Amino acid sequence: MKRGTCCLVCVLLLVLGLLTGCGGKTKDGERVTVRLNEVTHSVFYAPQYVAMELGFFADEGLDIELTNGGGADKVMTAVVSGGADIGLAGPESCIYIHGQGKDDLPVIFAQLTKRDGSFLVGRTDAAFTWDDLRGKTILGGRKGGVPEMTLEYVMKQNGVTPQVDAVVDTSVQFAMMAGAFTGGQGDYVTLFEPTATEVEKAGHGYILCSIGEQSGEIPYTAYFASQSYMAAHPEVIQGFTNAIARAQQWIVEHSDREVAEAILDQFPDTDLDTLVAVTARHREIDAWNAAPMMARSALERLETVMTEAGELEKSQWVDFDALVDKDCRAYEALYMAYITPQAAEEKLLEYPELFNAPIVRNGKQATVGYHPEIWQTWE
Repeated sequence: MKRGTCCLVCVLLLVLGLLTGCGGKTKDGERVTVRLNEVTHSVFYAPQYVAMELGFFADEGLDIELTNGGGADKVMTAVVSGGADIGLAGPESCIYIHGQGKDDLPVIFAQLTKRDGSFLVGRTDAAFTWDDLRGKTILGGRKGGVPEMTLEYVMKQNGVTPQVDAVVDTSVQFAMMAGAFTGGQGDYVTLFEPTATEVEKAGHGYILCSIGEQSGEIPYTAYFASQSYMAAHPEVIQGFTNAIARAQQWIVEHSDREVAEAILDQFPDTDLDTLVAVTARHREIDAWNAAPMMARSALERLETVMTEAGELEKSQWVDFDALVDKDCRAYEALYMAYITPQAAEEKLLEYPELFNAPIVRNGKQATVGYHPEIWQTWE
């Protein structure tokens, strides 16, 4: 390695050290209670529970008051009415409300998961093909919700037209779907974990495939808050994102059993072995973000899914810059701060332009800023 490159490593790693130290601690060291409303309680949101159980939120001066909203529409209602500070749900809820032209719009500031977390459950364990759905009824969740729209998107990708080749029943509330299926309604159902595994272990159905594995990456669940709350509490938003970023990387670096043990208290009715199996299943489909950033391409895929489902006209698409808060330091900087040191060094070397003014030295020579044309001339 050339001397100039060596200096680049040292300088950028110093900057990395500063980034890891720039947290979102609350003003004057006071603890703040954050009312968090989640769309449902699922292992799918394991990074959030890791942050709660391992004290990552507490390290940021935040106490989390968690409520199960029981659906994305209810989560959004809680946030816009002031009944919750932060919501966790599908970004589609933000897209819908942006289209209504309301004041004090919700803004997404961190993404938690990047694939559909539901699994298709059937009544037999025979080898499954999508053609098996023809002439059948699938309990798909609320019409216009991401689970239902992604299911229909995947069906069409596999040559099965919803409501023509198979019926997607959207009449059953999200929280009641497992009970309806075990009670005999429908031929198939999409369920989140640990519910899907519990239904299978009870002998009421069989997990056939992952919807998310079939659909590809989309910003499935994300955190959002009203513009007014974000403006009034920037340190809370930053600290919250810090904790999520830290938890996402913790999961990357720890085993399925360690993750299951960390979140066990969040699921008192589920045994450890089941949680281990469910965690492994989510890791296999690459469900979790490794950092809390949303990609423009992923948002556009979600809007494509919504448009194909007939829930969003192309003219109603919400621009990425209007929906996502890229100014939150964690959007880029904390992505670097919480990856492993070796990975951080490699990323920084690959993208030194991430920094506003990296100081690069080569003996008595130095540059301030990103100047590869100069570095190439150094001996």
